[in-house]
Amino acid sequence: MEDADAVRRCRLGDGDAFKHLVERYQRRALAHARVLTGNDGDAADAAQEAFLDAFRHLGTFDASRAFYPWFYALLRNRCFKQRARDRTLTGAALPADVAAPAGGPREELHDLQRALDRLDPDDRELIVLKHLDGWTYDELAERLDIPRGTVMSRLFHARQRLQTLLSGGEVER
Repeated sequence: MEDADAVRRCRLGDGDAFKHLVERYQRRALAHARVLTGNDGDAADAAQEAFLDAFRHLGTFDASRAFYPWFYALLRNRCFKQRARDRTLTGAALPADVAAPAGGPREELHDLQRALDRLDPDDRELIVLKHLDGWTYDELAERLDIPRGTVMSRLFHARQRLQTLLSGGEVER
C-alpha cells in the first residue's frame, strides 16, 4: 500500500491503514529519535507519541507531499520536548542499519560513534540527516525550518567539530 492510500483510508475511518505507516517508518523514526534524544527509552517514547500525534492530525497533512518529512517534524518536536524534560544525554546510537565502512576496521565506526556522542545534539542531527540519511540541503532547510544557507553554515561547523573530535581534540563552541 502506498502512503497516500494509507492516509486516505485513515481519513475515511480505517484505523488499520495507519498500521502500514507505523510499520513502514517505525525503525527509521526510532533511529532518528535516538539521535535526537540520546537514548533508547526516550527515543521509543518520543516515537510513540509522534505516531499518536500523526494519527490525531492526519487531517492537516497535505496528501500531495511525502508522509515521512511531515511526520519527522512531529517526531523532532516530541524529541525536543523529551530532551527538555531530561537534560542529561547519554549519547546517541547510530542507526542499526549503518554498517562499518567498506574495508574499514570496526574501530573506525566506534570512533565515529564516540565522536557523535560528544557532539551537541543539533550538530549530531545535521550530520546524521545529511550523511547517514542522505538528505539534501533543501530538504534539511525545509524540514528544520531554517534557510538553506543557514543549513550549509551549520553543517560546515558541525563537520569541523566532528573532525576535531575524531582527531582527538576538544570541541569549542
